[in-house]
Amino acid sequence: MTTSHPDQDQPASMPAAPRGGERGDLLAALAARRYFLRFAVRDLTDEQARQRTTASELTLGGLIKHVAATEENWAKFIVDGPAETSDFAAMTEDDFARWAAAFRLLPEETLDGVLAGYEAVARRTGELVASVPDLDVSHPLPKAPWFPPGERWSARRVLLHVMAETAHHAGHADIIRESLDGAKSMG
Repeated sequence: MTTSHPDQDQPASMPAAPRGGERGDLLAALAARRYFLRFAVRDLTDEQARQRTTASELTLGGLIKHVAATEENWAKFIVDGPAETSDFAAMTEDDFARWAAAFRLLPEETLDGVLAGYEAVARRTGELVASVPDLDVSHPLPKAPWFPPGERWSARRVLLHVMAETAHHAGHADIIRESLDGAKSMG
């Protein structure tokens, strides 16, 4: 199945920015980063979305799937704090296998399906940002080698991190897509 885009040479207009102060600004900035990630997969088949085009293991379908899962996990963190199973050191072989599968578009998955899942995650994040009582509420970060021990992140900091991660992976997606068929997000 091919995911189509009305104008394959130029990005369609970005979604309308939510209105309303800091929360609206955060959601608008996140929407812009999501847009460029999704734009990188325009007009692709499922097979193309599974294809590795660089030395990296990353694929376009896997990136969409990973970013959606990451955003969903951080949204849960905003509400509940770190999950009991979020201790990196306590991960089992099965946990690592599930984690690795989150970076691949599996044979039973479709690009349209992971894009729909990503849209659902984005909608839930928007609802969370609109409803969370205070963006300063914080939780301790999960134990992981990449987090300083004892550090806490507020809901605001988590949203900024999700934006940075999304932008980071949109850049990866742009490189993978250009390597796949020469299509670019810009230029």
